[in-house]
Amino acid sequence: MANHDTIQLETFELTLQDIADVDIEKLHALSIGVGWPHRPKDWQMLLENGKGVVAVDAIGRLAGSAMWFDFGAAFSTIGMVIIPPRLQARGAGSWMMLHVMQQAGKRRFGLNATRAAKRLYQSMGFTIEKTVFQCQGEATPITAPAVSGGAELRALTPGDIGAILALDEKAFGANRATLFDALLPVSQGLVLVRGQRIEAFSLCRRFGRGALIGPVVALNEEDAIAVTHPHVVEHAGKFLRLDTREESGAFAHYLAQSGLAVFDTVTTMSLGGRWMPSQDEEQALRPKTWALASQAFG
Repeated sequence: MANHDTIQLETFELTLQDIADVDIEKLHALSIGVGWPHRPKDWQMLLENGKGVVAVDAIGRLAGSAMWFDFGAAFSTIGMVIIPPRLQARGAGSWMMLHVMQQAGKRRFGLNATRAAKRLYQSMGFTIEKTVFQCQGEATPITAPAVSGGAELRALTPGDIGAILALDEKAFGANRATLFDALLPVSQGLVLVRGQRIEAFSLCRRFGRGALIGPVVALNEEDAIAVTHPHVVEHAGKFLRLDTREESGAFAHYLAQSGLAVFDTVTTMSLGGRWMPSQDEEQALRPKTWALASQAFG
């Protein structure tokens, strides 16, 4: 990216730089400054799977960031948009967003917006779709839920990868094989097998203050709970997080019982076409994402 991409904000000037050229410790300090829990290792995974820009002031301090994550020619998520309110009010937010969208090219976009940024995205034409509930706390396992239909729960093996990628693509709406290449080596994985077919899976990895469960993909709530529960047991007494779009129902109730209370919310939004499945599609027997891989990845 050329360094002449600049914006004049009253008495100071910001310059855009490629996020790949920035020291991770500086990015870590930027996210800490807005209260986000990302560790340097979490930033490393983001940088390995996405592209983006940072805004730098005249003396080299980071003033903001924005990233996009490529999930095929037709769809990307946008994330890690960190812009102080005083700069966002002066147009820095839309300036950075336009740059990452130009980098990505013409396609559909999805993102999960903080309260502070939702108005910015609405002004750029993004449409509100759903709420994401950030559930977290000290894991307190309840009695193991029953699994019906003769299902078997077991650890994910290399031979399962094709099946879980197919499930995830149907649930997410785009192929995330490259992302899973990064997630699988650092995650504990579980699959639910029924009639020799994998019908649900979950991953859990170190993230932020403790561990994060996600993604979780299943056909129904019972199976989603089944593949989530062993991770809760594994992290009993420790900090655990799961981001879900389930506000009520058995899965949300299970999380609350297991010590994962709603801590915050963000808003799923899209541009260029709907991201979330329609109500009719949700009611059809198709895989569904019960827990996000992360707010940035979706």
